[in-house]
Amino acid sequence: MIRWLIGAISLCAVTSSALAAEPLTISIGYLGQAGIKATLSLVELPSENDGIAGARLAIEDNNTTGKFLKQQFGLEEVRVKEGDDVAGAARDLAGRNTFIIADLPPDALLQAADAVRDRGGILFNVGAVDDRLREADCRANVIHIAPTRSMLADALAQYLVWKQWKRWLLVVGSHDDDRLEADAYRRAAARFGAKIVQERVFEDTGGARRTDSGVTLIQRQIPVFTQQAPAYDVMIAADESEVFASYLPYRTWDPRPVAGSAGLVPTSWHASQDQWGAVQIQNRFTKLNARRMTARDMQAWLATRMIGEAASRTNSGDGKAILAFLKSPDFSIAGFKGQRLTIRDWNLQLRQPILLVDGRMVISVSPQDGFLHQVSELDTLGIDRPESKCRLQ
Repeated sequence: MIRWLIGAISLCAVTSSALAAEPLTISIGYLGQAGIKATLSLVELPSENDGIAGARLAIEDNNTTGKFLKQQFGLEEVRVKEGDDVAGAARDLAGRNTFIIADLPPDALLQAADAVRDRGGILFNVGAVDDRLREADCRANVIHIAPTRSMLADALAQYLVWKQWKRWLLVVGSHDDDRLEADAYRRAAARFGAKIVQERVFEDTGGARRTDSGVTLIQRQIPVFTQQAPAYDVMIAADESEVFASYLPYRTWDPRPVAGSAGLVPTSWHASQDQWGAVQIQNRFTKLNARRMTARDMQAWLATRMIGEAASRTNSGDGKAILAFLKSPDFSIAGFKGQRLTIRDWNLQLRQPILLVDGRMVISVSPQDGFLHQVSELDTLGIDRPESKCRLQ
């Protein structure tokens, strides 16, 4: 009898030890669109793994830390085509993953967020820049890693004003997203003391973008389109639709710099970023993917690392606990941009510096010196708390 008791106690001890050794598994979903967005430049065509590659690298980072805390992270990818049931795909993914990294257009993102809300699903927006997603259409279960149009426009405007390039010629595309980008530049000009001396619309007439005679035609058309403008310091292009902006530099009638969608471009990340330890992550990413890291890759990396950081700090994989920590003053994360990044509690937007790049180098980083704020200089970029229309629910 005594031997049986000793054996039973030993078995219980071994079983308890085995159970204690089992890691906490935290599954992360990635919900993105199938296909690749066309670009004017062949060298800027995104890779098929644009975005998800950053998340995969972050999973490795999370597991490196997690093995000491008995936490294990996994990643499941789902792609949806145009016309697919996004809400259904999100619900299915949320059944296996509390956290979903979402690289979706605005309306699809809202459908996904509403579909998983009752299930406790939490989305991390890494693609959509629309301000309305953080304003009238904000959701309490969506954390925004991608910067807004207003953040990007403010970052560029601060630098141009610092340079005393305050007279802008604004060229706007004919698509809805182009108009929204133009709205952000109008707001930034009024906010920081620049003046838009004139606006012109570049109509998308369709047709082939690449033909044998393309360079010759463009060389003739762009100077004619940009001539007889009022005196200006810099041309601002609002062309999210990738129709004309890349044709502007070095082809304008007046010898003026181009900024916005081409020339000097505001972005959350660039392959040329080499300050604040960025070379380390750039090299690791290139080794893993045989290509350079894009803004979308970095945004997905940040989202995944934020989940890992919150899980390690709370010692939990519970969605409510992790969301509460991310929204708390205790949360911050390093983003290789010189400052710790935090979340705006009024609309769940990640505060972050914005890089200004010319395609080869980082020219500057905003916010610029002299643009002050009572809470955080990062809040000089985008819509601030007193302006916000967001009511999280």
